[in-house]
Amino acid sequence: MGPLEWMVVLRIALGLWWLESFRHKDLASWWKKGSGIGWAVSVADKHPVPAIGRAFKSLVENRPIFFGRIIVLSELALGLGLVSGFLTPVALAGSAILCTLYLVLMIRDWGEQGQNLMMIAIAVGCIGARAWEIWSLDSLLGFFQTS
Repeated sequence: MGPLEWMVVLRIALGLWWLESFRHKDLASWWKKGSGIGWAVSVADKHPVPAIGRAFKSLVENRPIFFGRIIVLSELALGLGLVSGFLTPVALAGSAILCTLYLVLMIRDWGEQGQNLMMIAIAVGCIGARAWEIWSLDSLLGFFQTS
């Protein structure tokens, strides 16, 4: 296998990571109550940059069901897109953005930051390597061709 194939392996692994994040959630609770959002708001309360904590709370606190659904659907869509290679550049960019948001919110929890940083690095590397050009629905459908 060459370098591109190995980047595709990383793309698929990143997608499986998102699918696992989706799978391990209590989906009924996230969908009906936005259960993880309360925890995120409590993290925002102690954020070392008060402006970030306030901005997060003002956006999310009163909309837990909406944002719980956004998180669940985003993780599922990213996982499916990356594993299948469908709209891969969009899924890779979305993965990097979502991990960056998680990173900024959980800035004090360095145990989680390694995972977020690694997922961002994989997404950026896969974008640079154009990891949708083989082993993907994008390549089969002729999406994102360079020629």
